[in-house]
Amino acid sequence: MITIKSITKSFGSLQVLKGIDLQINKGEVVSIVGPSGAGKTTLLQIIGTLDRPDGGEVVVDGIEVGSLSSKKLSDFRNQHLGFIFQFHQLLPEFTALENVMIPAYIAGKKKSEAMQRANELLDFLGLADRANHKPAELSGGEKQRVAVARALMNEPAVVLADEPSGSLDSKNKAELHQLFFDLRDKFGQTFVIVTHDEELAKLTDRTIHLRDGLVEHDSAADNLTQTVLPSQDVAE
Repeated sequence: MITIKSITKSFGSLQVLKGIDLQINKGEVVSIVGPSGAGKTTLLQIIGTLDRPDGGEVVVDGIEVGSLSSKKLSDFRNQHLGFIFQFHQLLPEFTALENVMIPAYIAGKKKSEAMQRANELLDFLGLADRANHKPAELSGGEKQRVAVARALMNEPAVVLADEPSGSLDSKNKAELHQLFFDLRDKFGQTFVIVTHDEELAKLTDRTIHLRDGLVEHDSAADNLTQTVLPSQDVAE
């Protein structure tokens, strides 16, 4: 689903990413962890086409995004990617339903189709009775679930989340974390989550540790070793 080859990125004299190689499979829930300044958010923004790398290649859902024009990149982002941020970024003057429908409006979908899809998502997320409430009338957990519904509105192949539970209390945090797996099981999306939350990282299918702009450790290698070693023992 996502292939990253030799990605580099600098801001002035500061090199943030120093040659990242990754492959993320369809349907994986992946966490990216590491100390502040490791390059986590920069990598997520490059995967999400919100920023361009200085060098290397990014392929998302079969498309090499670096070759796209700004207009095509914007369309690709709207149609293939969903975003969840630490702070919900809901528009205060719109209802929950209207906020969820925004990506569909941008994509030019019919209002009736967008409304049906938005209502279905809010119902799945337990917010059917909050659809006509504005953000100021919602709890923190409800706002973040509305943001999740908005991210899923156009049925993206990949959902990218940057510290999605960072502003939530323990109860809402646990519910949101479980929600990612429920959504993956129901809709089949790939989730890439930048987080400092150790509990969330432990839950994900795979954890990628960044340090100083490089991949320090990828738990996928551990899983491969656990799979391969028994067969090697038999062969011996």
